[in-house]
Amino acid sequence: MGSTNAMRVLGWKWGLLVQVLDIVKGIIAVVLATQIFNGTLPISNSTPFEDITVIKMIAGLSSVLGHIFSVFVNFKGGKGINTGAGFLLAIAPSEVGIAALLFILAVMLSGYISLGSIIAAIAIPLTLFIRHNVFNVDIPGYHTIVYFMIAVSIIVLLAHKTNIYRIIHGTENKFAKFQILKFGNKK
Repeated sequence: MGSTNAMRVLGWKWGLLVQVLDIVKGIIAVVLATQIFNGTLPISNSTPFEDITVIKMIAGLSSVLGHIFSVFVNFKGGKGINTGAGFLLAIAPSEVGIAALLFILAVMLSGYISLGSIIAAIAIPLTLFIRHNVFNVDIPGYHTIVYFMIAVSIIVLLAHKTNIYRIIHGTENKFAKFQILKFGNKK
């Protein structure tokens, strides 16, 4: 499951298709939930957060968890990066853009897709925090979104725990074609 595995097994064209479909899955979850609930939670909201922001976060987080723990493959799935990127793109496009650039840079320097994904996952809540608190950018629903982004980042990091172990021990698979600087592990 996931675009990296599809790329390894089926080639870059199928990998790219899986990647696009996973991103769209995350976007659709947010857009549909927002439309279905018309911006209002179906239960009373006793939190200080806006209904629409809570709906987006629940829909997006559900799409990521559904991808990672897919019922179609015995609750095993991909790492949730592309689905998470899609849902976050619908909510925080600036943060996703910065994370995408960091992802590309990390992959080009290291050859590790997983390292790029981990860096991107950490970058999104960090970028959101910096934009709001340092640059005083008014981000609607910030006080809800930032906590959900941290939660999603933690989930992504946990989903990558074996990749982190392999990176530390030098056994993680590289995409040498994407790496512009060749150093370290030759895999």
